Amino acid sequence: MPETYITVPGEKGSVYISEDVIAGIAGAAIADVDGVAGLTHAAGQEMGERFGRKGASRGVSVDYDGSAVQIDAAILARYGESIAAIGERAQAAAAAAVESMTGLPSVVNILVAGVSFEK
Repeated sequence: MPETYITVPGEKGSVYISEDVIAGIAGAAIADVDGVAGLTHAAGQEMGERFGRKGASRGVSVDYDGSAVQIDAAILARYGESIAAIGERAQAAAAAAVESMTGLPSVVNILVAGVSFEK
């Protein structure tokens, strides 16, 4: 399946950004969030990967509707911390990283797929 690119038109031509690049940016930002134990697969993402959805293998998928980048990420939260707060921090981190590096507005959906009971 061919790689999917998002086109960012400019005065001197267009810039084409791979959806995998955007997934990598979002994933790195989310992984650095306090309380996130890691990225993981979510139910349905494996099926999406079979149908060519990018980034599913890293727990992050990206879609572009022409006006905003939609990022879906599945995470593991650390036990003992507020899941809602972790999710909000992950959303903010991913949105800020993608918007600052690409100039594209983004919407970030976080699915907490599990809890990590690290000892």
